Amino acid sequence: MTPPKPKQLKFRPYARLLTMLGDQLIKNERVALVELIKNAYDADASWVKVNFEGFDENFVGKDGSKIVIEDDGTGMTADVIENHWANPATPLKLQGKLAKRHTTKKDRVIQGEKGIGRFALLKLGRKVTLTTKTRANAAESVVVMDLSTYDENFIDKSDAALFLDDLRLSLSEIDPPEVIQSKQIEIGLRKLKRPKHGTHIEIAHLASTWSRAKVEGVYKDLVRLQSIFALGEETDESADPFEVVIYRNGVYEPFADARQSDLAGLLENRRVFHIEGRFEPKSKTYEFMIDGHRHSIALNDPDITGMRIFRDTFGTAVERPIESGPFDFEFFVFDFAATAGKYKLDADDKELLRQHRIYLYRDGIRVYPYGDPDDDWLLIDVRRGTVKASEFLSNDQVVGQVRITQAANQQLRDKTSREGLVETGNPTSDFRALLQIFLAWVRKRPYAQYKIKAERSDDVSVFKEHAVQTALEAATEAAQAPGTPQAVREKLGEAARQYTQERRYLVQRAETTEHLAGVGLSVESATHDLTLAIRTATTSTDALIAQVGRPGEIDRDVLKRELLSIRGSLGFIADQLKDMQLLFKSTKQRRKDIPVVELVTKVERLFRALLDRAGITVRIETTGGPLVAKTTDAVLLQVLLNLFDNSLYWLKSAPAPREIEVLLDGDRGIMVFADNGPGIRQDDIPYIFEPFYSGKAEEGRGLGLYIARQLLDRHDYTIDVASKSERILSGANFVVNFVKEDA
Repeated sequence: MTPPKPKQLKFRPYARLLTMLGDQLIKNERVALVELIKNAYDADASWVKVNFEGFDENFVGKDGSKIVIEDDGTGMTADVIENHWANPATPLKLQGKLAKRHTTKKDRVIQGEKGIGRFALLKLGRKVTLTTKTRANAAESVVVMDLSTYDENFIDKSDAALFLDDLRLSLSEIDPPEVIQSKQIEIGLRKLKRPKHGTHIEIAHLASTWSRAKVEGVYKDLVRLQSIFALGEETDESADPFEVVIYRNGVYEPFADARQSDLAGLLENRRVFHIEGRFEPKSKTYEFMIDGHRHSIALNDPDITGMRIFRDTFGTAVERPIESGPFDFEFFVFDFAATAGKYKLDADDKELLRQHRIYLYRDGIRVYPYGDPDDDWLLIDVRRGTVKASEFLSNDQVVGQVRITQAANQQLRDKTSREGLVETGNPTSDFRALLQIFLAWVRKRPYAQYKIKAERSDDVSVFKEHAVQTALEAATEAAQAPGTPQAVREKLGEAARQYTQERRYLVQRAETTEHLAGVGLSVESATHDLTLAIRTATTSTDALIAQVGRPGEIDRDVLKRELLSIRGSLGFIADQLKDMQLLFKSTKQRRKDIPVVELVTKVERLFRALLDRAGITVRIETTGGPLVAKTTDAVLLQVLLNLFDNSLYWLKSAPAPREIEVLLDGDRGIMVFADNGPGIRQDDIPYIFEPFYSGKAEEGRGLGLYIARQLLDRHDYTIDVASKSERILSGANFVVNFVKEDA
């Protein structure tokens, strides 16, 4: 028996799909207007006029109010209307792009491709009259879509739900044209002749209420449709102008942002940095300028790979192709601190900057909503709140733009809802991560250096030179002059004595605090293997306990093996703790002559397991007589622990062979500590001994070298970056000088 032939079905959506899609695809009226204006841009319009007809001075509408959008674009033919415009999701623009027709006659890159912009009309109102005309056609085409008699679910008076194909549009040809005519019109403050082509859209039975604030928001969106970062510049009129003006009842409403020039002034005069550059995925390199100075940093640079944001995305190194395309970037960095000096911002300045974020422009047209004040598309605030606040500058502090092209970034596509980029996997995540990594580097490097410079004043010299005490002594001496009241002399003398006592107390507290901080850092560095040894001993003990709890005779050889393992671990722990005891400050620790080679050997032994795992060899060379330092074990251990720990960190990601060399020169009284890692950047050298400045990103605290220098300084010793003639390996080279300078 022949089976019955399957019945063929067709999709037949209900008309309410229009409402459902409109709600999903177009977020609000502001987005709807922007979509329609982007259509005018694609049509090569030079101006767009938006007229709110029947609205009061606060843009509150009434029955009969309507919105009229008019442009001087290329217009549409009746054929295009019937076969494309009336068919949502038309592939017309997409087919043009696939055929490599990416641009218009004005060489604009076409923005639309999904064919859903007409849903923006239904977001604004229920009756649409569209009049359009091309240059070649004598007649204008008029489309009327009147859905005002239906509710939002398209259920008619008989309570029947309509299908989408039950809805009807009317298309008429009007010759001679009645709307698209050549005539004098006003566009803002200019009068010009309207060409015989373009589009005129009248939207009635409005879907929502309006207000002056909402219209002003629309204007701000429209102003930011193209890049805002030429604000206030004296430039020639654009060869391809695109102007949007807003009218109310036929009268021009100059919504020009009164603070545009203020923003331009802040970008020019109150920024800490202006950064402009480009990322190239093929070379995996950022090429950029900071205030006119050229820089270049590779994605696999140790300065970058050490950051957590890098490791979260790429691991320890980028070993695959970058899947996003090249992009340009421009950032203006601000300091919101009250102590920002010449960069200080007042409350109004800060509020203005908070209205702008980092914008994304594709082929010169903005990708919404990136750049809005409440948008965090780069997840900066998310990471500041969940990972580490100091990883990035806040969103408030950075204003800027990122520029991409459709041709070079085909996988970076807008969501159909116009709410940013589609998550396409690696292309989108790589693009976002590359920007996050660069912004994290800006915070870690140039901004940290700026803050150190800003805070590095005369305070240190005032302290070291006893400037206050000297001034008090001079004042006391001056007070001895005849005629100075006795009470003044006594008060000055008392102030000088109290200041001396207070200074002594604070210096002692600072030294103790720095010492304890140094001990903490040193213990952290020295106990890497203690945890492993304790874990090994615990595992062996657990194995024995498990054996004892089982029936049968215990194997004496197994028992002996496990006990020996535990004994070895405990012996290792005891040796490590014995060496570490030297770190702790006590009244018994006096300055004494210490052979430096002995402590270098102790510290090398503490790090031996970690050094072996990282494939790092250590050479300890001596020249001349024995190098002896008159200090304490604690001070020298802290210095050496920090130097070994730093070298270990940077060498782990360096190519083999990995080497540390310690040269002890007894005749010159110096120790050179060097490795063949990535070394120290020239522009970092002035800052590496400053507190809280670290090249280790989230893993560094920026205290090790600072405390090492402070401890040595109290013994009249020094630590510095080696000069060119003192370098012994290709990476970081430090010189510790144990020769006291003559007073």
